[in-house]
Amino acid sequence: MRVADHKVKDIMSKDCVTVTLLDNVFEIALKMKEHNIGFVAVMDGKKFIGGVTDRDLVIRGYAEKHSGSTAVETVMTRNMTTIDPNTSVDEAARIMASHQIRRLPVIDNGELVGIVAIGDLAIRGGFESEAGEALSQISQGKSLVGSH
Repeated sequence: MRVADHKVKDIMSKDCVTVTLLDNVFEIALKMKEHNIGFVAVMDGKKFIGGVTDRDLVIRGYAEKHSGSTAVETVMTRNMTTIDPNTSVDEAARIMASHQIRRLPVIDNGELVGIVAIGDLAIRGGFESEAGEALSQISQGKSLVGSH
Protein backbone atom coordinates (compact mmCIF):
# COMPACT_ATOMS: atom_id res chain seq x y z
CA MET A 1 0.00 0.00 0.00
CA ARG A 2 1.36 3.39 -0.98
CA VAL A 3 1.66 6.09 1.69
CA ALA A 4 -0.94 8.16 -0.16
CA ASP A 5 -3.42 5.27 0.24
CA HIS A 6 -3.18 5.07 4.04
CA LYS A 7 -6.37 5.97 5.87
CA VAL A 8 -6.82 7.18 9.43
CA LYS A 9 -8.61 3.91 10.27
CA ASP A 10 -5.20 2.23 9.83
CA ILE A 11 -3.49 4.37 12.49
CA MET A 12 -6.19 5.67 14.85
CA SER A 13 -6.46 4.70 18.50
CA LYS A 14 -9.58 2.58 18.83
CA ASP A 15 -9.73 2.26 22.62
CA CYS A 16 -11.33 5.62 23.33
CA VAL A 17 -11.80 6.76 26.90
CA THR A 18 -15.16 8.46 27.28
CA VAL A 19 -17.36 10.30 29.76
CA THR A 20 -20.96 11.51 29.71
CA LEU A 21 -22.53 14.80 30.73
CA LEU A 22 -23.25 13.17 34.11
CA ASP A 23 -19.51 13.08 34.89
CA ASN A 24 -17.50 15.90 36.44
CA VAL A 25 -14.09 17.54 36.07
CA PHE A 26 -12.49 15.41 38.79
CA GLU A 27 -13.62 12.18 37.07
CA ILE A 28 -12.16 13.38 33.76
CA ALA A 29 -8.83 14.18 35.43
CA LEU A 30 -8.75 10.72 37.04
CA LYS A 31 -9.40 9.03 33.69
CA MET A 32 -6.64 11.07 32.05
CA LYS A 33 -4.22 10.09 34.82
CA GLU A 34 -5.26 6.42 34.83
CA HIS A 35 -4.91 6.05 31.06
CA ASN A 36 -2.02 8.53 30.62
CA ILE A 37 -3.95 10.53 28.02
CA GLY A 38 -4.74 14.18 27.34
CA PHE A 39 -8.16 13.82 25.68
CA VAL A 40 -11.47 12.31 26.75
CA ALA A 41 -14.48 12.07 24.44
CA VAL A 42 -17.88 13.20 25.73
CA MET A 43 -20.72 10.93 24.70
CA ASP A 44 -24.51 11.01 24.77
CA GLY A 45 -25.20 7.30 24.51
CA LYS A 46 -23.24 6.28 21.41
CA LYS A 47 -23.29 9.78 19.93
CA PHE A 48 -20.11 11.89 20.15
CA ILE A 49 -20.99 15.38 21.40
CA GLY A 50 -17.60 16.85 22.24
CA GLY A 51 -14.34 16.40 24.06
CA VAL A 52 -12.20 17.58 26.92
CA THR A 53 -8.43 18.04 26.71
CA ASP A 54 -6.02 18.43 29.59
CA ARG A 55 -5.70 22.06 28.49
CA ASP A 56 -9.50 22.49 28.71
CA LEU A 57 -9.36 21.29 32.33
CA VAL A 58 -6.76 23.91 33.14
CA ILE A 59 -8.10 26.88 31.13
CA ARG A 60 -11.88 26.40 31.49
CA GLY A 61 -11.80 24.51 34.77
CA TYR A 62 -9.17 25.24 37.35
CA ALA A 63 -8.04 28.66 36.05
CA GLU A 64 -11.69 29.76 36.24
CA LYS A 65 -11.74 28.51 39.87
CA HIS A 66 -14.16 25.67 39.17
CA SER A 67 -14.06 22.77 41.62
CA GLY A 68 -13.63 19.11 40.79
CA SER A 69 -17.38 18.64 41.07
CA THR A 70 -17.94 21.00 38.11
CA ALA A 71 -19.98 19.42 35.29
CA VAL A 72 -18.29 18.17 32.13
CA GLU A 73 -20.40 20.60 30.12
CA THR A 74 -18.57 23.58 31.69
CA VAL A 75 -15.14 22.57 30.34
CA MET A 76 -15.94 20.54 27.21
CA THR A 77 -15.51 21.64 23.63
CA ARG A 78 -18.59 21.15 21.47
CA ASN A 79 -18.74 21.21 17.67
CA MET A 80 -15.27 19.71 17.36
CA THR A 81 -13.69 19.09 13.99
CA THR A 82 -14.07 15.37 13.23
CA ILE A 83 -13.08 13.07 10.40
CA ASP A 84 -14.29 9.90 8.73
CA PRO A 85 -12.30 6.65 9.10
CA ASN A 86 -11.57 6.70 5.36
CA THR A 87 -9.93 10.13 5.47
CA SER A 88 -6.36 9.95 4.20
CA VAL A 89 -3.52 10.38 6.68
CA ASP A 90 -2.27 13.32 4.61
CA GLU A 91 -5.67 15.05 4.79
CA ALA A 92 -5.86 14.44 8.56
CA ALA A 93 -2.47 16.15 8.95
CA ARG A 94 -3.69 19.10 6.85
CA ILE A 95 -6.87 19.40 8.95
CA MET A 96 -4.88 19.33 12.19
CA ALA A 97 -2.56 22.05 10.93
CA SER A 98 -5.25 24.29 9.48
CA HIS A 99 -7.45 24.06 12.59
CA GLN A 100 -4.50 24.20 15.04
CA ILE A 101 -5.53 20.95 16.76
CA ARG A 102 -3.58 17.92 17.96
CA ARG A 103 -6.41 15.38 18.11
CA LEU A 104 -9.20 14.44 15.72
CA PRO A 105 -12.16 12.29 16.74
CA VAL A 106 -12.97 9.71 14.06
CA ILE A 107 -16.72 9.39 13.51
CA ASP A 108 -18.53 6.72 11.48
CA ASN A 109 -22.32 6.96 11.11
CA GLY A 110 -22.50 9.36 14.07
CA GLU A 111 -20.53 7.06 16.37
CA LEU A 112 -17.03 7.55 17.75
CA VAL A 113 -14.79 4.80 16.37
CA GLY A 114 -11.36 6.24 17.17
CA ILE A 115 -9.10 9.20 17.82
CA VAL A 116 -6.16 10.31 15.71
CA ALA A 117 -3.55 12.30 17.57
CA ILE A 118 -0.63 14.14 16.01
CA GLY A 119 1.69 11.48 17.43
CA ASP A 120 -0.29 8.69 15.75
CA LEU A 121 0.71 10.08 12.36
CA ALA A 122 4.37 9.34 13.07
CA ILE A 123 4.30 6.47 15.57
CA ARG A 124 1.73 4.16 14.01
CA GLY A 125 1.87 5.08 10.39
CA GLY A 126 5.47 5.95 9.70
CA PHE A 127 4.36 9.36 8.45
CA GLU A 128 7.08 11.41 10.12
CA SER A 129 7.03 14.12 7.48
CA GLU A 130 3.24 14.62 7.70
CA ALA A 131 3.32 14.64 11.50
CA GLY A 132 6.32 16.96 11.60
CA GLU A 133 4.79 19.38 9.14
CA ALA A 134 1.44 19.44 10.95
CA LEU A 135 3.04 19.84 14.38
CA SER A 136 5.32 22.58 13.09
CA GLN A 137 2.33 24.47 11.69
CA ILE A 138 0.30 23.97 14.88
CA SER A 139 3.17 25.06 17.13
CA GLN A 140 3.90 28.15 15.04
CA GLY A 141 0.23 29.10 14.74
CA LYS A 142 0.38 28.88 10.96
CA SER A 143 -2.08 27.31 8.58
CA LEU A 144 -1.40 24.92 5.72
CA VAL A 145 -4.63 25.89 3.96
CA GLY A 146 -3.87 26.73 0.38
CA SER A 147 -0.23 25.66 0.56
CA HIS A 148 0.51 22.59 -1.52
